[in-house]
Amino acid sequence: MILGYARVSSADQAKDDRSSLQVQTDIIEGFARTRGIDKYGVQIYTDAGVSGATKLAKRPAGADLLRDMKEGDTVIASKLDRMFRSASDAIDMFDVFKAKGVNLVLFDISHEPVSSGVGKLIMTILAAVADMERVRIRERTAEGRKAKKAKGGAVGNVPFGFKKIGEGRSAVLEIDENEVRAKEQMCQLFQTGSGYHDISKRLAESGLLSRAGTPFAPAAIRRVIVEAVQ
Repeated sequence: MILGYARVSSADQAKDDRSSLQVQTDIIEGFARTRGIDKYGVQIYTDAGVSGATKLAKRPAGADLLRDMKEGDTVIASKLDRMFRSASDAIDMFDVFKAKGVNLVLFDISHEPVSSGVGKLIMTILAAVADMERVRIRERTAEGRKAKKAKGGAVGNVPFGFKKIGEGRSAVLEIDENEVRAKEQMCQLFQTGSGYHDISKRLAESGLLSRAGTPFAPAAIRRVIVEAVQ
């Protein structure tokens, strides 16, 4: 039996990317026709909106595929990175397919089962390249965030005592005088023995409220005080 596997990582990719679900399905069904099997004789397992960084066995449809496949079956994916994204995952799963007597076809590598030593080598190299690119993307993203933070740009959640000015890449952090005063009073009241609920009440009476315009929650006050003394 022919079992196809298709995956996209986002709804947008499913619409117009070259690796869309429809393109992958067409490749799988086309492969089946070359083996004298129409599309009704093919079972396709689909993971939509699942990251390639998630191992095949941890994906919903991927887990079903591994459970259902039997000796003599042929499993096909249109591209290696639809099924695998890390070198270690590719190697581990190659051995699983081999042990179960299941043929594996990665259409962008070869139209024949990846069963030879050379085939395994090619698959491992390509998976390693994909894995390296994913690491490089993470590194570039981290470097970009670090550079933006160094220039005063707003990154992620706005820390207490600051406010974000602007949007997108031009956004920067500026000191929020009200939150600075609130923080000072929180610490002072806490040092005099006031509890978190009492501090919240007294801040509200002074006109110092949270960003939502409501009295500071006791848990929020505790976080601010803990961070201040660290």
